[in-house]
Amino acid sequence: MDRPDFYRLHNGDKPALQFTQAEYDARLMGLRAIMDTVAVDAVVLTSMHTIAYYSGFLYCSFGRPYALVVTASEAVTISAGIDAGQPWRRGATDNITYTDWKRDNFWRAVAHVTGERRAIGIEGDHLTLMQQDKMRAFLKPATEVEIATLTMQQRMRKSPAEIALIRAGAAVADVGGYAIKDAVKQGVREIDVAMAGRDAMELEIARRFPDAEYRDTWVWFQSGVNTDGAHNPVTGRVLQRGDILSLNTFPMISGYYTALERTMFVEEVDDASLAYWEANVGAHEFGMSLLRPGVSCSEVTHKINDFFAERNLLQYRSFGYGHSFGVLSHYYGREAGLELREDIDTVLEPGMVISMEPMLTIPEGQPGAGGYREHDILIITEDGAENITGYPYGPGFNVVG
Repeated sequence: MDRPDFYRLHNGDKPALQFTQAEYDARLMGLRAIMDTVAVDAVVLTSMHTIAYYSGFLYCSFGRPYALVVTASEAVTISAGIDAGQPWRRGATDNITYTDWKRDNFWRAVAHVTGERRAIGIEGDHLTLMQQDKMRAFLKPATEVEIATLTMQQRMRKSPAEIALIRAGAAVADVGGYAIKDAVKQGVREIDVAMAGRDAMELEIARRFPDAEYRDTWVWFQSGVNTDGAHNPVTGRVLQRGDILSLNTFPMISGYYTALERTMFVEEVDDASLAYWEANVGAHEFGMSLLRPGVSCSEVTHKINDFFAERNLLQYRSFGYGHSFGVLSHYYGREAGLELREDIDTVLEPGMVISMEPMLTIPEGQPGAGGYREHDILIITEDGAENITGYPYGPGFNVVG
């Protein structure tokens, strides 16, 4: 039997993609404009988020390499044989499947599209040193150009179709929030509450998007000392009266991430905790009022820093005040050029989507110990910002159980 190094497997019929073909064509047109700007003949994209953004296909690596190769005339995903026809069915581009009969068939398939001795664009923040060596051996590039920053800048500016999906995702996050609120009571475990929120969101996504892929939706529900970090995992800790809680819902819809985060307390909140909570809510509201076109990320950050410093609380801040949304998750992706930090000078523009999420962490042993965080998603408009998060924040709604 003659076993090929790679082949095309167009198996079955394509379901409806998350976006129209015209949407993906427009994104690829933007990528080709980037290619012209930096004078490359082809790009070899390797990250989950960038491949998904331009093709609609979100890969599952499991240790195997994947790519989207784009030239002036072609756009082809390169996928492993274990996925069979799914990458083609779930993609807006052509697809080539590589086999594992022989080592490095992935790069043989890439070279089949790019050719040799061409100017190649790469994602320098994702391509490993080992894979870069293989690329050089198989493609023999005339030059290599880093394009990750430019593709990120394209992703930061959302299309109307993306904004519609993000808006729906924020509504799904709210559904998870209400399910969590209903599940909170003394004696239940963090994991029990988290499952209630996750299940509610999965069902809502399936109702709203019957043709989507369903994966990666999750909840981080934290209590007590576990609230001190924003990304702390769920545990089996049992909730007790007076516990500080952190509600964090993260629906994923075809690779697009949204989030809802709220401070809560079980049944009662003591005076010291209430003071920190109200201060963080104040920073949250102040920060949201600052989000408008023409303002830089660093400018917003410094003003919220001043708000906390005036209240002698800045030393309890642990990370930036917000970030962009789109194709990203806790497994992949980040639009680091649009984050509310001191070292980011990006100017906000209409069509950008960004969170406001100040957090204070008070160490154990002090009155009011715990992590306080509120998180809303806002779309930058022509004259301000639209808050698309609906679940209420603050003590008036979130002392529960």
